[in-house]
Amino acid sequence: MLVNKHSRLQITIQNIIFYIFFLAIIGLLAWLSLQYSYQADWSASNRNSLSNASTSLLNVIEGPVQIAAYASEDENLRRQIQTIIKLYQRKKSDIEFSFINPETEPDKTRQQGISVNGELVIEYDGRRENIKEISEQAITNALQRVVRGGDRWIVFLEGHGERRPFGQANHDLQGWVAQLENKGFNIQVINLINTPRLPDNTTVLVLAGAQVAMLPGETRMIENYIKQGGNVLWLADTDSHQHFETISELLDLEFQDGTIIDPNTRQLLNIDNLSIIVANYFQHAITGKLQNASVFPQALSIEVGETRSWKAETFLESLEGSWLETGEIDEGMELNTNRDITGPLVLGVALHRPLSDLDINDADNETKENQQQRVVVVGDGDFLSNQFLGNGGNLNLGLSILNWLSNDDTFIAIPAKTAPDLQLSLSRTAQILISFGFLLVLPAILIGTGTLIWFKRRKQ
Repeated sequence: MLVNKHSRLQITIQNIIFYIFFLAIIGLLAWLSLQYSYQADWSASNRNSLSNASTSLLNVIEGPVQIAAYASEDENLRRQIQTIIKLYQRKKSDIEFSFINPETEPDKTRQQGISVNGELVIEYDGRRENIKEISEQAITNALQRVVRGGDRWIVFLEGHGERRPFGQANHDLQGWVAQLENKGFNIQVINLINTPRLPDNTTVLVLAGAQVAMLPGETRMIENYIKQGGNVLWLADTDSHQHFETISELLDLEFQDGTIIDPNTRQLLNIDNLSIIVANYFQHAITGKLQNASVFPQALSIEVGETRSWKAETFLESLEGSWLETGEIDEGMELNTNRDITGPLVLGVALHRPLSDLDINDADNETKENQQQRVVVVGDGDFLSNQFLGNGGNLNLGLSILNWLSNDDTFIAIPAKTAPDLQLSLSRTAQILISFGFLLVLPAILIGTGTLIWFKRRKQ
């Protein structure tokens, strides 16, 4: 090919056109990278990706979600939190995330009830959930709770001297109920005399220490509610349990006569020994994650009968050394082995049974197969009262009970993502062969190859 002015001009034009197209393609790729993103997780067991369950939940959440992390200026802690939150933001772009330093904003930290460095507060549609555990399972379950919070109605009975859910007196339940509302529960108070029917959307019915007996018709309505698969929390105070004998028979439970005495309380709490400490929790869905001891002022002892209708599980009991005093209560009382009942004594019972076992006129048979009816009976209501709610783990216990009763423990169970075969175990012989290969054989091959090439080039 002859090179002249014309051919050089053609080559120049071709080069200019090539560079224009090349720069245009680079610019287009840069623009596309801002509009779209693609990520691939090649880690073992997809440790750096959200599970399908979490992704499915994020896809159905409408509207923005606010997440605030109350964390100090600890870079490692903040990096850990930010890493997992970014996984959620990649799937849902309108998740608003921020860090708040508890040291510089103590008032806001107290207002939000923060107790752990790194605690998260998730807010959605006016509902709020606090999380102490930084994990996908904890965050996803909290998101699901705040999203479906409007479906959970907690109904308190009134009209018989019960503890008032919005009352400010020491024996009322305002503090606990305020925390339930923050968790997404809706609270309703009903008087069966004025409204002789329980709402159809009742999630949990709360019997909170009636001081006078109910009318036969009211008791019958509660019995029918239980027979139809309703969930119940019964706070059976020492002066109120006798008003619900038919309910006790329906649940195959019996309250033992006497007063629980726990000498440990005088030493540990410096209070009278009519209060009971529960420090050893059972491995139950309600108490499995509780760490702080709970305090129960003057609780009842519960005896579980030979029930075939329910599966009954004890989840609260007094400490070793306690006993049920059946005689007179006085300053110097001691255990009488011939008369009194030695502990540990049952304070809390959780009962459940499949809805499919009940004769309910319900067209949704699949729902009955997968759900349970749940009832919790605690031999004391004072532990959730305004006066005693702040003692030990009382508040967390009360919240856990309601979460279990509303079937929130069946939320997404996301297995921990661990990489298999992170360590390679070799025999002594294999280690010697590999070392011999890398130290001698491989260098010898490289030297030999280089020498051979050198000889061939020299001959040329």
